[in-house]
Amino acid sequence: MRIKLPNPIPDKLRPRPRRPGDGNGNGRLTPTQATIEASKDAGISVVDWLDERTSLSGAGRWALFRKVPKGTNWFYTLGSATLFAFLSQAVTGVFLAMYYRPDATSGAYESIRHINDEVFLGEFVHGMHKWGSTVMVVLVFLHMARTFFFGAYKYPRELNWVIGVTLLILTLMMAFTGYLLPFDQRSYWASVVAVNINGTGPFIGPYLSDFLRAGPEFGATTLSRFYSIHMLLLPGAIAALIGAHLYLVTKLGTTAPPWSKAEKRSELRETEA
Repeated sequence: MRIKLPNPIPDKLRPRPRRPGDGNGNGRLTPTQATIEASKDAGISVVDWLDERTSLSGAGRWALFRKVPKGTNWFYTLGSATLFAFLSQAVTGVFLAMYYRPDATSGAYESIRHINDEVFLGEFVHGMHKWGSTVMVVLVFLHMARTFFFGAYKYPRELNWVIGVTLLILTLMMAFTGYLLPFDQRSYWASVVAVNINGTGPFIGPYLSDFLRAGPEFGATTLSRFYSIHMLLLPGAIAALIGAHLYLVTKLGTTAPPWSKAEKRSELRETEA
């Protein structure tokens, strides 16, 4: 007769052996310690439950744990700062869109006045969005300057450089289309001048100006065109390209600063001598 033995208890389900200092002196956990242990077990169970159904732990380790070259410094945080600026623009833009009305007669200007004067923390959120756009443009230029001077645009990162240049252009377009939305005298005439300058470009210049104006001249539909581009078209394109950009950064890694490479070559020369 064959006896079937029970399965052994998994390691993660076995009780942890008591250590000195655990409990309240009689071998039992205090209520605080019991709560902490239960929270740890609950967190592990949730992560295991999600990982069993999604298998995201491998992707998370691939994205978060990677080698960093020697000599990495604060210049390498400019990309993360730009990403944070974009997320700040997205969040504040959503809150502003709840009160903004793209009406060329008086709705746009009055909605901005209502946000600044009457909505709770409206002026603060509007200020974050307004000045955050300038900060984002400056950070994009600084990040690209760091990439260029550190030689991070070379093989095998050429595609990431092209994506970065495209993101720069889209960021400038975001700032340009958002400048008209308050629809006051300054933003109106500045946008008229900018669109006319675009119209002087070769081949596609006149067509681009007609597309931005939604017709031959500035009208009621121009503001709606700028608003839809600013709120729907450009943020989606920027988010998609940021995803591709981060994927390539994770896959290819970051380059070491040029001075650390120079030190390596000198060390090799000394060794060969």
